[in-house]
Amino acid sequence: MTDWSRLTSRLAQRQQQQLMRQRNTIETAQNAEIVSNGQKLLNFCSNDYLGLANHPQVVAALQQAAAEYGVGSGASHLVNGHSTLHHQLEEALAAFTGHQRALLFSTGYMANVGVISALVDKGDLVLQDKLNHASLIDGGLLSGARFARYLHNDVVSLTQKLQQHQANQQLIVTDGVFSMDGDIAPLNEIAAVAKQHNAWLMVDDAHGIGCLGPNGEGAVAEAGLAGEDVPILIGTFGKALGTAGAFVAGDEVLIESLIQFARPYIYTTAMPPAIAAATLASLKLVQTESFRREKLKQRIHQFRSGASQLGLQLMESTTAIQPIVVGDTETALKLSQFLKAQDILVTAIRPPTVPTGTARLRVTLSASHSERQVNQLLDALAKACKQLKDTSSQLN
Repeated sequence: MTDWSRLTSRLAQRQQQQLMRQRNTIETAQNAEIVSNGQKLLNFCSNDYLGLANHPQVVAALQQAAAEYGVGSGASHLVNGHSTLHHQLEEALAAFTGHQRALLFSTGYMANVGVISALVDKGDLVLQDKLNHASLIDGGLLSGARFARYLHNDVVSLTQKLQQHQANQQLIVTDGVFSMDGDIAPLNEIAAVAKQHNAWLMVDDAHGIGCLGPNGEGAVAEAGLAGEDVPILIGTFGKALGTAGAFVAGDEVLIESLIQFARPYIYTTAMPPAIAAATLASLKLVQTESFRREKLKQRIHQFRSGASQLGLQLMESTTAIQPIVVGDTETALKLSQFLKAQDILVTAIRPPTVPTGTARLRVTLSASHSERQVNQLLDALAKACKQLKDTSSQLN
């Protein structure tokens, strides 16, 4: 019989610390309203920022492509899994982002790990923002290069790290929009520092693509930068575009190098062609239906204004990610439970996902939310905070 005592002990410790992760089983399509475990809930914890995950045109594109191409791609891109639809999507993404070429990956995690490990080696240096996504951190650690982290969005700290470390090649890596804080990296300043030190700059814009920029091109376009300013751009499809997978955009030399050396690309079955077709449809909607970004901005302003009136501690975010920092894990869990009792789903985010002492409710807003639904969330937050205060008073 297998001895799992070591794992059992770790699980017990996590349970005691109230840090056990659990899954919600969703019984409907992603939308502003969902059903989870039989309960109808207002959904404020989805990354479907533009409401495209269940859009009729996106669904129809997937269905039509599945009927024509089948479900599985059959092989990796380099064997015989690279379909016409994959190629069309890569070309559309290159044009959309202002780069020469784009390359598809099956997930954002694989893209980040694959790109970093393909570009750097021993003798090189990877510099990352302290609050970068776990996939970026893991990519840096697995690359074999020296690895250092600079203070969050602190260009002075970044510059000091660059000056302290001598390396054959330096790679600066940052999120465009930070997934747990919702703030945007100072890309203009970071790009200037990268050029000054002849360092490569890689931006993971998973949470910016579709939402920011004149036509949804992301945080890079929002900052007024061009493709040459950010030579390595990562984007994902599972957030604002409402599908699945990821891409890397860059020039000819970068993309060809990734095809040759990025192991997660080389040794993974290509995404289903139908997903590529669905993403092509959602990419077109992103570019032609700007009202979705405008509506999202309205909901963000409405929520921030209402939360401020309630005295809630919000972070400096102008994006769809609006965290309410409460500090300790127990309080975050209780608030999330109070909200769920009022038929509203907002996830409590706890360490190790966020630093100790910064547990929070991660509210995410979508163009699919109505003004009434956001007001319903604000009313529920007011009641939840009052209930928590009353409960604490009784205990004391």
